[in-house]
Amino acid sequence: MILDTETFKSDFKRKLITMYRQSVDTAGDTLKYMALGSLMMDYMSGAWHETETRYQSECRKRVYYFSLEFLIGRLMDSALINLGIRDVVYEGLKELGTDLKLLEDIEPDAGLGNGGLGRLAACFIDSMASLGIAGTGIGIRYRFGLFEQQIKNGYQIESPDNWLKIANVWETRRDDEACMVKFGGTPMLHWGDDGRLYVELKDYEPILAVPYDMPVPGFRNGTVNTLRLWSAETDGPGFDFAMFSKGDHEKAIESTNSVNAITNVLYPDDSTERGKLLRLKQEYFFTSAGLQSILKGLKREGFPLSRLHERVAVHINDTHPALAVPELMRLLIDEEGMGWDSAWNVTVNTIGYTNHTILAEALEKWNVPMFKKLLPRIYMIVEEINRRFTGELSRRYNGDWGKLASMSIIQDGVVKMAYLAIVGSHSVNGVAELHTEILKNQELRSFNEFYPDRFNNKTNGISHRRWLMQANPELTALINESIGCGWQKEPERLSELGRFTQDGAFLEKLRAVKLEKKRQLSSYIHERLGIDVDPSSLFDIQVKRLHMYKRQLLNILHVMYLYNKICDDPKAEIQPRTFLFGAKAFPGYQLAKNTIKLICTVADRVNTDPAVKGRIKVVFIPNYGVSIAEKMIPAGDLSEQISTASKEASGTGNMKFMMNGAVTIATMDGANVEIHREVGDDNIIIFGMSSDEVIGYQNNGGYSACEMLGKDARLSRIIGQMKEGYFAAAPANEFELIIKHLTDDNDPYFTLRDFDSYVKAQEKVSGLYTDKVSWSRMSAVNIARSGVFSSDNTIKRYASEIWHV
Repeated sequence: MILDTETFKSDFKRKLITMYRQSVDTAGDTLKYMALGSLMMDYMSGAWHETETRYQSECRKRVYYFSLEFLIGRLMDSALINLGIRDVVYEGLKELGTDLKLLEDIEPDAGLGNGGLGRLAACFIDSMASLGIAGTGIGIRYRFGLFEQQIKNGYQIESPDNWLKIANVWETRRDDEACMVKFGGTPMLHWGDDGRLYVELKDYEPILAVPYDMPVPGFRNGTVNTLRLWSAETDGPGFDFAMFSKGDHEKAIESTNSVNAITNVLYPDDSTERGKLLRLKQEYFFTSAGLQSILKGLKREGFPLSRLHERVAVHINDTHPALAVPELMRLLIDEEGMGWDSAWNVTVNTIGYTNHTILAEALEKWNVPMFKKLLPRIYMIVEEINRRFTGELSRRYNGDWGKLASMSIIQDGVVKMAYLAIVGSHSVNGVAELHTEILKNQELRSFNEFYPDRFNNKTNGISHRRWLMQANPELTALINESIGCGWQKEPERLSELGRFTQDGAFLEKLRAVKLEKKRQLSSYIHERLGIDVDPSSLFDIQVKRLHMYKRQLLNILHVMYLYNKICDDPKAEIQPRTFLFGAKAFPGYQLAKNTIKLICTVADRVNTDPAVKGRIKVVFIPNYGVSIAEKMIPAGDLSEQISTASKEASGTGNMKFMMNGAVTIATMDGANVEIHREVGDDNIIIFGMSSDEVIGYQNNGGYSACEMLGKDARLSRIIGQMKEGYFAAAPANEFELIIKHLTDDNDPYFTLRDFDSYVKAQEKVSGLYTDKVSWSRMSAVNIARSGVFSSDNTIKRYASEIWHV
């Protein structure tokens, strides 16, 4: 959009007066932030309306991206960048005596996601808008997000993430688009006068689904798409006045609290039956509401639902929205009177499914009695889908009961959601080449054989606008100075930086940018945690969800080894390093929480031991999220991507660090394989077992963790120290869970097996980092080769090969 400084200043002052009856001189910073956000919404509203009008007039095919998470982070800076008015707003506020950065920092991170799955969804809707694709995100408006993480005495403490304590200026409540979602009840079957069988749900629990729409502006193209988030509410006051008057105050609001629970938190603890039930309720709630909204819009336009797949592509991000398959069938059959075969053809051709994991615990399964009680009509449809599918299997495989039993959607008393998603969609994609091959040839081989044209790969990507332009304006300026601004719209043009990888002047400027980002992060750590870190040290960073397969444990074992090395030889030459961690562990995942305690315990000892003399320092940064990531990732020298080979579907943190010039230390897992191919052997440090070796061990056995401990005195010593509480004032049995995981459970993620290889790789890192010019050259190569991992490129492939838009 076109905006000059004077117009902005006038608009901003008027907005403060109309909203709060305050002037720029009297308004506090929070009111200024709210006024600025409201003004941005005004600036976007015209394009938002025009975009929707254009899509309708052109009869554009729409993409609806269903995801339980959208980790969008703060929106102010990205809106200003995408609208192309950041410099104008910065200067205008400066002239009014206000710092834009200060206002941006007031905005809380939206509590709508947790990890890579949610951040991918956010990058994807950004790319759809920037490419002019008619895309809408469909999710849940969580009141309290996942949780806010605090670290007390090394222990993770969870509290509600009250991100809506400041009104969300970016959302518009749409009561006119509300719909009803039905739980429980009794399906009643009856024959109609037309000879057809009809199903009506009786005595159900109605939950009102109210949408909140948020704008998703494309990058300087006039397009503004929508992120629609659903909130669960009661259909009525939700307050029993008579009960309240009698003094039973809690009972009076019981129904409201029960309904609100559906959209209160992301990923309720599902270690209990009540938690599982709530999780399933969430998944059906937003899926049903989203599909109802889609069909309502098409019917308003008069478009025949028998051709739904010609105008709509529904994409389900992992198995959480897999109920879209039976729910769309229900809507088409029960509500619209379509026959089964026609409805099934429409459903399969409308829905696409992205698989994000091969981990058994992440491939959702729901207990049949619970599923049937909560969603009786949906269960009937799933049963019929499965009956017809197993009938096809029987015909294909001549009644092979073993094949039928292994591929059945309903088996052993559970509904397998991944199987339901595969059978009910026309496309199933993995998210990295290795991941897709493992799905096709290992985990889902039978389905790939049955549907040979259904499986495909779409390697994940990241928004270069968020993770380079927004997170690292200093590096952005250097790139613009070197190759111009064309890469901002065509990220593959970052490859033009390749001609500067031998340019001494460019490399010196690149080192200066990295040092500045490290200084900024050092200041943040000092202000937040009171810890001083040396910006000239190697910043070794691992930030991601805490899970044992991601092997934060391997990282901290290496730190313990280095500390022991210093204790044995106080004069040992060790490249100064700052080890930085950021991660949340799910509340019920005790082993992951124990790993956080170990990291913090080691940090306490290492950071306070005068013998270390600053050679190594360990920092755990609490409450890791998008805004903290934007500080940490640009400062990284070394990117830790050390998951057990074959376990990480893709990873996107690896791409973010790479784009900001970090060198990757990695196993050949997920998208690390493709990063390695892009940068070559000399610009990445690879270690550890291959995926084939890991799968071979798992299939054939033969690995002994105890034998590995017996062979490696370094590891035996560390395990002994953990048992004794050596690494600070921790009880002797503090890390019993970790020790049991490594020994009694036979080290399921091969942490001990890869330890020696990891240590040698880290020694290689230390040697390389001492040559600043060579390290800067490696950094430059990584930046130059990162453009292929832009989510714009990924979305172009989804658009042409899956969605056909």
